[in-house]
Amino acid sequence: MKKRILILITFNLSLLTLFAQPIDKIVAVVGSNIIMLSEVEAQYLQILSQGYAEDPTIKCDLLEELLFQKLLVNQARLDSVEVSDDQVEEELDRRLRYFIGQIGSEEKLEEYYKKSIVEIKDDFRELIKDQLLAQNMQYKITGEIKVTPADVRNYFSKIPADSLPYINVELEIGRIVKKPMISKKEKDEAKARAEELRQRILDGAKFETMAKLYSEDPGSAQAGGELGFFGRGNMVPEFEALAFSLQGKEISEVFETEYGFHFLQVIERRGEQVNARHILITPKTSENDLTSSKIFLDSVYDLLKKDSLTFAEAAEKFSDDEADKKNGGMVTNAQTGSTKFEMDQLSSIDPTLFLTIDKMEVGEFSKPIITSAADGKQAYSIILLKSRTEPHKANLRDDYQKIQGAASTMKESNLVREWIEKKIAITYVRIDDAYLNCDFNNPWIKKTN
Repeated sequence: MKKRILILITFNLSLLTLFAQPIDKIVAVVGSNIIMLSEVEAQYLQILSQGYAEDPTIKCDLLEELLFQKLLVNQARLDSVEVSDDQVEEELDRRLRYFIGQIGSEEKLEEYYKKSIVEIKDDFRELIKDQLLAQNMQYKITGEIKVTPADVRNYFSKIPADSLPYINVELEIGRIVKKPMISKKEKDEAKARAEELRQRILDGAKFETMAKLYSEDPGSAQAGGELGFFGRGNMVPEFEALAFSLQGKEISEVFETEYGFHFLQVIERRGEQVNARHILITPKTSENDLTSSKIFLDSVYDLLKKDSLTFAEAAEKFSDDEADKKNGGMVTNAQTGSTKFEMDQLSSIDPTLFLTIDKMEVGEFSKPIITSAADGKQAYSIILLKSRTEPHKANLRDDYQKIQGAASTMKESNLVREWIEKKIAITYVRIDDAYLNCDFNNPWIKKTN
């Protein structure tokens, strides 16, 4: 943690922070903004809860992050940077949903904190506003940063040869996906099964027991179909519309979503949060449906082999994966935002994909193979291996994007450091004597002759 350049942390307040008992002592002042000892201690407890060993220098790092935030807030107010009330309320609601998800329910949150949801929001509204002001102020400082190829080359040239990072094997892959069409017969059978289960519950069977036995939602079945509290925008529209319209313990009619056929029961509603249970029955894919997908992709494969169209053209025209087809069929790594994957990251696409890729040459595309999505649904896909790098030390040719990102971070860090030093020089800053021995990265403690 030590000696890092401080760029604004977006405080994701944990339950430890939320429930910390205030210690009424000011440990720092920045302009008209104060930092309480309780803020530092709560963040310290959060760090320890993540497995870090006790270390007093961590408190110095945390205080410096808070000093930076307060400096941003102070300057934001001087520069008339604004945050709307709607933005504050939206962020408050988002964080409360997270807290409620951690602790289990609004009732448990209120019980633990000994305050109502309205009172909790009142307590944290000003803090959330300050954090949003700080974010907007930092964007004002760094939002227009651009890194030129010359910047990237200059950054890379200054890295000592023995300090260059080692890069694992990386792959770029494309795919053309053909999902099997679900026949009307299979849909009718799934819907009839859901109707049957619903009727058994209406006739007296326990919803929770039936969900454990028959629901095909792996995320909720073992919990008796219970989903936990959720707000608007967290579920698919059809599910959400019913969840927020049902009264009491009413059981919904069977309805269809992209996942299959459901029916649900609201357990509890508190404000704009609903806890519901549901049962899901998914239409089965028949061998005939899968075979039809394969036959279709066989014809696409033949077109590719004859160079009748490019892989990108085929993906745009024929693929059922909306995200990939807009990117020339190339798959995006959700963890990094780039199109490069390390071998162990391929499982996020399909656990069996490695077996196909491992035998392919760069530029080669596979015959149609069965692939499985994260939800377990099968489809046929044509896979393209666009590139593969061998394990190597970082270089500009193979790792330009990574080096560009590092160069951008360094440029942003330097700009932020310069801004901090400039603003500290003209801003009132006072720090409690207990922290005067901290080895800060920036000159928060002004030296006197």
